[in-house]
Amino acid sequence: MPTDPAAEAAEPSIARFGLGTAAVGRPGYITLGRDLDLPAERTVDALRERTHTLLDAAFAAGVRYFDTARSYGRAEEFLGEWLAARPQAAQEVTVGSKWGYTYTAGWRAGGVPVHEVKEHSTAVFDRQVAETRALLGGLPDIYLVHSVTPDSPALTDPALHARLAALAAGGVRVGLSTSGPEQAAAVRAALAVTVDGRPLFAAVQSTWNLLEPSAGPALAEAYEAGWLVVVKEGMANGRLADRNATGPATAALRALAARTGASCDALALAAVAAQPWADLVLSGAATTGQLASNLEAVGRALDADDLAGLAELAEPAEEYWRTRSALPWA
Repeated sequence: MPTDPAAEAAEPSIARFGLGTAAVGRPGYITLGRDLDLPAERTVDALRERTHTLLDAAFAAGVRYFDTARSYGRAEEFLGEWLAARPQAAQEVTVGSKWGYTYTAGWRAGGVPVHEVKEHSTAVFDRQVAETRALLGGLPDIYLVHSVTPDSPALTDPALHARLAALAAGGVRVGLSTSGPEQAAAVRAALAVTVDGRPLFAAVQSTWNLLEPSAGPALAEAYEAGWLVVVKEGMANGRLADRNATGPATAALRALAARTGASCDALALAAVAAQPWADLVLSGAATTGQLASNLEAVGRALDADDLAGLAELAEPAEEYWRTRSALPWA
């Protein structure tokens, strides 16, 4: 597998886009409209088939970056099976995964008080990196500490840093993902982490979308430092999809869609790709139709006036994350 997709990231092409598996590796997630998108019976076999179908469609379209995580139910397993059955494809794609959350929902969608538990300890790293290696058939190209916030021990624990540095010395690009209203602070703290005088982290996956752009300046700093910058949740967990972008807060997006004939989701992802620091933009599609619509963002240029109009959608970060935390797991 190639280890650095960033070389092609500046081109406005399919190379800028990846596929995430959060929505299809487990029966429950917080994307709006999952009852319309997934099989009525969300068995392991049904979601394995859906995941493989999406991976096939994405690969056929030219997507070469696939994202997963230990906490995405059985997503690493599904991706590992797909890679094992397609050795030629496995040589062409870049795989990113994450550790630090443990999936606890027991393959249930609703009625579960806690779906995943976060712990950034050396014990969890030791367990999960072995699990990831086994399920993917080898270490991923990019391995991120999942959902780092400014108070995470992942930013301060020297024993954990030593383990991550050893992983990086073996050729894995080590980084972090972020979430919450203090994403920028977490990125900047991570930029300052060193081991033996050298920067430890070299990749970040953060939420940036038209509703929540607050991490942008910090992500630009990470990009300038040579990090790979991957953007997740460009669709705001479905809030920017055509079927959900119905209120006054998204009027500018709907107006641009009407004027250009593009879908709201394609425009939302094109806005992410328009950020000069965004190396890779993830689709979180749960159906091949959604994937095709998302990938219409490829090559769709937004001018300064378009982007200025879409900037009207931005919410205060605290408000955005309160809304996100209230989305139901379904």
